[in-house]
Amino acid sequence: MKGVCNAAAANNRGAGKSLNLVLWFAFSLFALLALAVFVLVQNLVVSREYRERAVDILKEAGAEMTTVAEDAANATGGAEKRLYSIAKSYGVNYVIIDENGESVFQTLNDQKYPALAQTLKKELQEKADSVFSFDSELAYAREVAVGGTRCFLCVSIPFVAVGELDGDLGVASLAIALFAIVLAFVASGFVAMLITKPVTEVTEFAKEIARGNYDLNFRTDYFCSEMNELSESLSYACDEISKADRMQKELIANVSHDLKTPLTMIKAYASMIREISGNDEAKRNAHTQIIIDESDRLAALVGDLLDLSRVRAGLEGDFAVFNLSEEVYKITERFRYLSEAQGYAIETEVQDGLYTLAVRARIEQVLYNLIGNAVNYTGEDKKVTVRLFKKGENARFEVVDTGIGIPPEELKTIWDRYYRSSETHKRPVKGTGLGLSIVKGILSAHGCPFGVESESGKGSCFWAEFPPPPDEREESPPEKPNRKEGKKSSREKRREKREGK
Repeated sequence: MKGVCNAAAANNRGAGKSLNLVLWFAFSLFALLALAVFVLVQNLVVSREYRERAVDILKEAGAEMTTVAEDAANATGGAEKRLYSIAKSYGVNYVIIDENGESVFQTLNDQKYPALAQTLKKELQEKADSVFSFDSELAYAREVAVGGTRCFLCVSIPFVAVGELDGDLGVASLAIALFAIVLAFVASGFVAMLITKPVTEVTEFAKEIARGNYDLNFRTDYFCSEMNELSESLSYACDEISKADRMQKELIANVSHDLKTPLTMIKAYASMIREISGNDEAKRNAHTQIIIDESDRLAALVGDLLDLSRVRAGLEGDFAVFNLSEEVYKITERFRYLSEAQGYAIETEVQDGLYTLAVRARIEQVLYNLIGNAVNYTGEDKKVTVRLFKKGENARFEVVDTGIGIPPEELKTIWDRYYRSSETHKRPVKGTGLGLSIVKGILSAHGCPFGVESESGKGSCFWAEFPPPPDEREESPPEKPNRKEGKKSSREKRREKREGK
């Protein structure tokens, strides 16, 4: 089945096109289209500009020739020389004919003047001058008076010259097009490779992550910010996956060890009861109690594992509004036996009448785990302070111990599963090492901020904030008197002092 899936995946990969090839083809096609449009527009614009320039030349030459032809003093052989000189300087042909088609001045080697005269009469019937085509030439005509006789001046340039220009322009455009095509293919390939190279590199990194190789150095100096962001995201994901993989292995190792130890103890003491202390009631009871204790430890470990699994899968239970102050009182009451049996001082500073909206059973678990953690790690004075007060809109819960504190480098890891401080602590409350991880999961699922403040040698303060219910005024009853757990709270002491007690 796995081979079939791999084959299908390989076929799917083979069915796709290389991004490098797609980009190269797209860039090349775009370059070709842009080039074709450029050549077409160039030819049209140049041809039009050339025609307009030719017309301007014809009109300028015609204006000068008209001046010469109409000068009565120059209506001799000298005029013809001047007209010829003007025609030569402008590169045009000219002819001046009368209404019957008889030539007055000319450079045209054409004897069809009567037909030309009829054409000019028609063209100049209603306008002073005209631009028209005549016998494969572009011509400009206007009336002139030569010696008092009405004549027509016709200045022309062969269409052959325009055709030659179009031909030359076409050859030049073709050469430029071929060069541009080659350049476009090369440039497109380079640009496509430049764009796809970072994607290819990141893809290879992703494949390495999938193979379980997390020791990777992602580049963050690509030419585009999007690739840098993708690289940074994958680097972060790689670190998190590596961390999760390591924690998973540690979890399996720790759980295996924690399961193996009590099972070994249970088996050993069960064998002792059968072989040694079966008839000795005192020894049998002691050995039986050890079996019970180890069984309780196993049950607690399995329970915490189940809780952790449930929290990671999602919160179970209904959200409801409840009295958080009463919940804190109830949880601290469960630790009273430590005050009576081992001399622990659990002080409470609880503001009454604080409510929140949450899954009550889960918040109860959070409070119990945080207080139990403080009891396990408090100092030699065995003092733990539990506070609940309003901070802004939220109710802030704090548990303060007087232990040796948490090193700064360990502050970010204390919420991990099976975290153990590098120091050895007396632990009067049995734990599995999963308590803070469960706290983190529950509070994160509720969207409640939490954290820890610690200073080496001065203890730690674990805190969490709980938002109020949507309409706290309707849900909250009048505040109840402050209670105390162990010693009197500092709030009670201040109030008694003000009242003179």
